[in-house]
Amino acid sequence: MVFILCGLAVLMDGFDVQAMGYVAPALVRDWKISSGVLGPVFSAALAGIMLGSLVIGALGDRIGRRPVLVFGTLFFAATTLLTARATSIPQLLAVRLLAGFGLGGVMPNAMSLAGEKSPKHIRVFVMMVVSCGFTAGAAIGGFISAWMIPAWGWRSVFLFGGCAPILVAALMALYLPESDAFLAARGKRHNREDVSIRRLFQQGRALATILLWIVNFMNLLNLYFLGSWLPTLAQGAGYATSIAVTMGAVVQVGGVIGTITNAKIIERFGFVMTLAPCFAVGAIAVGMIGQPFLSLPLLFAALFIAGWSVPGGQPGVNALAGVYYPTDIRSTGIGWGLGIGRIGGILGPLIGGALIAHQWSTREVFAAAALPAAISAIAMIGLRGPIKFVPATIPAPAEPVGQMR
Repeated sequence: MVFILCGLAVLMDGFDVQAMGYVAPALVRDWKISSGVLGPVFSAALAGIMLGSLVIGALGDRIGRRPVLVFGTLFFAATTLLTARATSIPQLLAVRLLAGFGLGGVMPNAMSLAGEKSPKHIRVFVMMVVSCGFTAGAAIGGFISAWMIPAWGWRSVFLFGGCAPILVAALMALYLPESDAFLAARGKRHNREDVSIRRLFQQGRALATILLWIVNFMNLLNLYFLGSWLPTLAQGAGYATSIAVTMGAVVQVGGVIGTITNAKIIERFGFVMTLAPCFAVGAIAVGMIGQPFLSLPLLFAALFIAGWSVPGGQPGVNALAGVYYPTDIRSTGIGWGLGIGRIGGILGPLIGGALIAHQWSTREVFAAAALPAAISAIAMIGLRGPIKFVPATIPAPAEPVGQMR
């Protein structure tokens, strides 16, 4: 029940974040606006998620995973319903910013709770599968949007995305237990609440923290650039709306399959030996998307591989943070990594909008998007040293050393 509920919460998180990218082509036609003005709207939700990851995510280390998950899910459900009623760009900006704030607390606490409730020998796999709910939600959102938008318009997507998480929140309120590891750690701390960010840099964790932030920043920049602009760029290249939206969904499907496969490879070869090649291949695939000589089947293959590498690689980064940081700062570590990453996520849609506004060709845009994936691969290689030397003071549940090579 814990894994299912945490996975459902993260799934609706992914659905909501990605929904704006899927409805963008229909919204542009409905409101008769240029696609470039949606760049700030895409980034507004990510700005809210960044703040939510830093504030609400870390709150889970103080008051518990369960209340933060229930509150965050209800909050973004309500603001997603408000998105369906927006009638102007300023209104969209406001409601997407608020929705993002609620969304930001979901991922770090869902991953922490799932990891702390799972046996040590499958902890990494469980955390990656739960984290994969985000990518699965984004993929499902593409197929649902492709079906709903022609039938009922773009607002129907947000109505669905607001009603479903209310049910998830109700189930969590009834059946989701608190983390035993959190309760034990809180009991040991008594009244000493030291879960500040500085602990992420103590006991030899500084270099690993910085490199994890770099990977999060670069990969989420790429992830949200693809999620926000791929359907619009595809439609601009002459593809029908349903095909353009499906292209975005294929990236997310590749992410789901890539996450599950990457989790098994990580169990065998470790984080660095899995994720560094994953991001390197992703750089090649993203660069190939914009090549005009690709046939439609080859284009879909490149999209699938890009999804395998970019959204499919992110759960591995999240899981690495989850097993690297100790229980009493685990949500803080995951939340701050994702929060820094969301800065890249905010910049991704804005950079994409700027490149499109400056008349960059599709090939040039995707060639530029390949660079962050290459930097992620280099930063992962740099993590090979720091994560080998986990301080002995980190509790046993947080140091499956054999999986950190």
